[in-house]
Amino acid sequence: MNELIMALDLIQEQNGINKEEMFQAIEQSLLTACKKNFGTSDNIEVTMDRKTGAFKVIAKKTVVEAVLVPAMEISLEDAQKENAAFQLGDICTVEVTPKNFSRIAAQNAKQIIVQKIHEAERRSVYNEYKPTEKEIVSGLIQRKEKGNVYINLGKIEAQLSPKEQIPGELYPMNKRLKIYVVEVRDSGRGPYMIASRTRPEFIKRLFEQEVPEIHDGIVLIKSIAREAGSRSKMAVYSRDPMVDPLGACVGPSGNRVGTIVDELNGEKIDIVVWNEEPARFIQAALSPAEVERVEVDKEARTATVIVPDHQLSLAIGKEGQNARLSARLTGYKIDIKSVSQAENGEEDDYDIDFSFLDDDDDEDLVYEEDLESGEEE
Repeated sequence: MNELIMALDLIQEQNGINKEEMFQAIEQSLLTACKKNFGTSDNIEVTMDRKTGAFKVIAKKTVVEAVLVPAMEISLEDAQKENAAFQLGDICTVEVTPKNFSRIAAQNAKQIIVQKIHEAERRSVYNEYKPTEKEIVSGLIQRKEKGNVYINLGKIEAQLSPKEQIPGELYPMNKRLKIYVVEVRDSGRGPYMIASRTRPEFIKRLFEQEVPEIHDGIVLIKSIAREAGSRSKMAVYSRDPMVDPLGACVGPSGNRVGTIVDELNGEKIDIVVWNEEPARFIQAALSPAEVERVEVDKEARTATVIVPDHQLSLAIGKEGQNARLSARLTGYKIDIKSVSQAENGEEDDYDIDFSFLDDDDDEDLVYEEDLESGEEE
């Protein structure tokens, strides 16, 4: 068994697995095997010599005058052969190591060692990739299964579920793909990632990669509203009055935002300047539509927006998308009317469900910074 001790020493050194942890796991495994193979009672324990690797099965038996249950009891005469001081009712420890136990012990020790090595490898991979949560990584599309796309990142695989895939986006095999890491999980089969290409944070991280002013904290992304594959709106703010947040995000000849649009396969991105005054922020959010005036109820978080007649459809957007995204971006329920409707006291003739603004779990606006401090919520 000296070879076993040497092996445990080597594994502790190379894999960082605590040797005492392996000793205890082997002893527990052997205890289970002992009960299963030899029908031994519950009053036993298995010990492993930490220096030689030798195993012993020890039974704790009650000293009695007449033995009725041999597995649990020992006669006074036999107990005193072990130690003359034993009296009736004492607990006597007796070695009951079964025959052929060494072979079973060696097999179990090998299984435990292999299991512990696998556990250490899984733990190492998990610890290596756990810091990538909430960041962007890239890998090769490896396979598709039941609607899920699996991306190979080397030591770990990322899962892109149908919900996290951009509608209409193609995922050809072996294509290199950027993904946003939602979570790194561990399972019996090993660590894996939950990834996304639809979440607003994905856009945030893309801009951090492309725009130095955002990466350096000069320009802040205040909020993002997104309908993946179609259109997104992003509100930005500059801490430095000498830095134009829009110009920084768009880049020379539009190359910075263009790179991100290409990554998102043509998804439109409206970038507006955040303003602490809700009326001005809402007006900017409805871009590219022109706005006559905005009436805000801060307590109710509602706003009535008046636009020129010819701008009404643009302000609302196709199927209400522009109004819907503006509401997500600003956190206000927005009622849009034309000048004519406002003068005649008419109600708007479009219907948008703003209930998502009351849902704390709404994933269409999962990125928003504190509007006072600039810190992430």
